[in-house]
Amino acid sequence: MSARSIYILEPASVWNHDVPSSFKLTPVAAAAIEQACICVAVQRAARVIGREFDAAFRAVGLSNWQFTLLTVLACADGPTMRELADELALDKSTLTANIKLLERRGLITIEPDPDDRRARRVHLTEVGRARLDETVPLWEHMQAECLARLGEANAGSLRRALAKLADRDQV
Repeated sequence: MSARSIYILEPASVWNHDVPSSFKLTPVAAAAIEQACICVAVQRAARVIGREFDAAFRAVGLSNWQFTLLTVLACADGPTMRELADELALDKSTLTANIKLLERRGLITIEPDPDDRRARRVHLTEVGRARLDETVPLWEHMQAECLARLGEANAGSLRRALAKLADRDQV
C-alpha cells in the first residue's frame, strides 16, 4: 500500500482507496483520522498521565522522565549513553541534553567507558538512589490511581498492546 492509498470517505469506511492527485483533506476526514489514529491516542494519553505523574513527583524535585531514567539506571550496571537512549527510545542528542541536569544535581555520574574511549557510561549515585527511593511511594500512589481507572485486566492488556506496538519482547 503506497503512502497515497489511504482515503477516508466517512469515519466508518477507511483505507484502500486510491487518493487522487488533487485530494484535499476535509475537516470530516481529518477528524476521522484523528479518532482512528493509534499514535494520537497514545501520545494524548501519555501527555495526560505524564503531567499527573510530574505533579506528584514535584514534591521530591523530579519529573516523570527523570524518575524513569533513574529507574532504568537502578536496573542497569552503568549503561552507555547509546544503551540508555535505546532503552528509553530517545535519540542520543535528546538524552544528552536532558541528562546533564541530573548530573549537575548529583543524581547521576557520567564517566568514560574504560573499554571504548568514545563511549560514556551513566551511573546512579547514592544521592540519586536515595531520591529514587523517596519517589517510589509517590509512584505507587499514581500507579494505583491509573490501575483504578483502567482495571487490572485492562492494564495488563494495555501493557501487552503497547509492548507489541513498540516491538518489545518484555511486558
